[in-house]
Amino acid sequence: MDKPLSLWGRIAAAVGALARGEGLSAVFDPLRSPPERTVAFTIAVIALGAKMAKADGQVTRDEVAAFRRIFQIPPGEEANAARVFDMARTDVAGFDAYARKIAAMFGPGNPVLKDLLEGLFAIAMADGSYHEGEDAFLQEVARIFGLEECCFAALRAAFVPDAEPDPWAVLELPPGTPLPEVRARWKALVREAHPDRAIARGLPEEAVRLAEARVVALNRAWEDLQARGENADRHL
Repeated sequence: MDKPLSLWGRIAAAVGALARGEGLSAVFDPLRSPPERTVAFTIAVIALGAKMAKADGQVTRDEVAAFRRIFQIPPGEEANAARVFDMARTDVAGFDAYARKIAAMFGPGNPVLKDLLEGLFAIAMADGSYHEGEDAFLQEVARIFGLEECCFAALRAAFVPDAEPDPWAVLELPPGTPLPEVRARWKALVREAHPDRAIARGLPEEAVRLAEARVVALNRAWEDLQARGENADRHL
């Protein structure tokens, strides 16, 4: 029995199926048979990550390291990842063209698109700074993906330490929401972010760190707001 292809082997097959001269964005063309979701997700992160690198003018070692933390690239598969990155970097298609094709494949507002945007935030923040060009890039990607402003704000609050992360934004709630509603929202978002659910909706097993990081941010936000509520009760 033939050994099943690894994720990176399947990615190589999807890229290899492109006709001579076709750009990487053609992988997401609705007129062709789309790649499976895990493959599409990984190619999308690589492709948009490569395009985002132009937003602040350079690809840093930290950004490359962040990608390696998100996706475990086995020895011998580095060439496949590098090929996808280089194809995206040199493709004449703009990042918005990629984003629209990806949104069309998954459907605007699909939770997988939130996962994808989260991966891009992780790469953007890998060098410890958040460039205004990266912010504009990610905001436009979120808009094309059909994600609500509160979703974008929640991810930015979780990843970008302008000051302390805003727990209200992380939980996508208006300030002052009653604590029982905060708790219900926290539990619902933690369920959505659970690695098993993330994998079920198309996140590769290699990228479950994204789901784990989201749960950490959600738990911190809940603990903060819970403590504030308890302190407020004591002063009544």
